[in-house]
Amino acid sequence: MIDLIQFDRRTLLKTTTGLLTGLVVAGSPLSAIAGGRAWAIDLASLTSAEGCTLLAMTRTIAPHDKLDDAAYAVVVQEIDGAASKDAKVHKLVKDGIAALGDSFASRSESERVEALKKSEPSEFFQAMRIKTIQVLYATPLTYAYFGYEVEAFSRGGYLLRGFNDLRWLPEVPPDDGGPVPIGS
Repeated sequence: MIDLIQFDRRTLLKTTTGLLTGLVVAGSPLSAIAGGRAWAIDLASLTSAEGCTLLAMTRTIAPHDKLDDAAYAVVVQEIDGAASKDAKVHKLVKDGIAALGDSFASRSESERVEALKKSEPSEFFQAMRIKTIQVLYATPLTYAYFGYEVEAFSRGGYLLRGFNDLRWLPEVPPDDGGPVPIGS
């Protein structure tokens, strides 16, 4: 008997988006699109200007010159999602962005760094720094940028997936490897 799996629209979109991202990162013909400038963030609680400010902020917190803005946009989307669900987070983000000023996103990198140094002790900066690190370095786009394989836990770990494929080390003869028996 076949069990039917039911998806709501949100689950279906999340699943297919993850699949599409995996295909793009894996080097399919769609990967030609990934490096392009055609992407958008669907913001639920922030304005486009606030999204741009957060994008500039996340890029300044974790600067990688050749990493596409789309990877940073995932962080902004996560922050926006959290702000849309929690009034306290929404106020924290709105007030923090206002404190950075309208021109933050258009300033030079050195000016953005100085502005963020001033706001470093604030709850807003610390929350954005943590969220940036948590989300940015867990995205398939960032994995591909750094040359990481995908996470291994959901695939059974590294043991049977070629963890020992270090081509630069000589092969160890079978007699020389393994545990030493007690009493030898």
